[in-house]
Order: sequence, then C-alpha cells, then structure tokens
Amino acid sequence: MQYWLFKSEPDTWGWHDQMARGDAGEEWNGVRNYQARNNMRLMNIGDLGFFYHSQSERAIVGIVQVIATSHPDSTTDDPRWDCVDIKAVKPVVTPVTLDQVKSHPILCDMPLAKNPRLSVQPVSAEQWHIICGMAGL
Repeated sequence: MQYWLFKSEPDTWGWHDQMARGDAGEEWNGVRNYQARNNMRLMNIGDLGFFYHSQSERAIVGIVQVIATSHPDSTTDDPRWDCVDIKAVKPVVTPVTLDQVKSHPILCDMPLAKNPRLSVQPVSAEQWHIICGMAGL
C-alpha cells in the first residue's frame, strides 16, 4: 500500500464536500501540474491519503482512499491530464497543521513542508504513522 496527501482549498472543495459524496467518492480532477499528475498515475485502488485543507486552515483534516486508478480527467479534453477517484474514509480526531509538520524532526522533510504548492504528494509509511498518531487515529 502507498500513502498520499491531497490538497484542496476548503472553499472550493472541502472535507465536508468529500464526506457528502459517500462511497461513490469523487474525481480528484482539475490538477494541472505534471508532478501531481504523475503521482496520481502511481496510485492503486486501496491506497490511502490525507485530505489537507490549504489556504487559511493549512491542516490535515481527514483520511481518503483511492477507489479508481488514473483515468482521463473529465474536466478537460486535453489528453495530458489524468485523475483518480477518492472517497472519504474518516475525519481525523485532531487536525495536524502545517506548522506541526514543519517543526517535527521527521516530518519536516515531507513534500508538504518543502514543496507546499504541490497538490498531490507522496507520504512515506513512517510519515503516515507519525501523522496518524498526531491526529488521534
């Protein structure tokens, strides 16, 4: 299993929107960054990810699961852009902030801390377990 982080602006698509989609999930569409797209192309069904609210909140607020592998993004006719489908699994008990990630001796090397603009990022198993502990999971 692989782990990921999906970033979204909560006023555009927030955790509550993702939760409302239930088991049907939602396409993680609109990504127009090659590195983020390539990350989605590496995903498998069952992979887990953190759902991260960017902008003012800047915190991990939930856990999602990949339910469909990389496929053409339905929001464009441009064949360069793919997306995956994800569904909400559960909210975190305690949101984990960007400041907490940056100040942690192991987490400070995450793409979230080093390349915060990347919308879809890999998370190592060690980072996943540390953040889950911080989030009360």
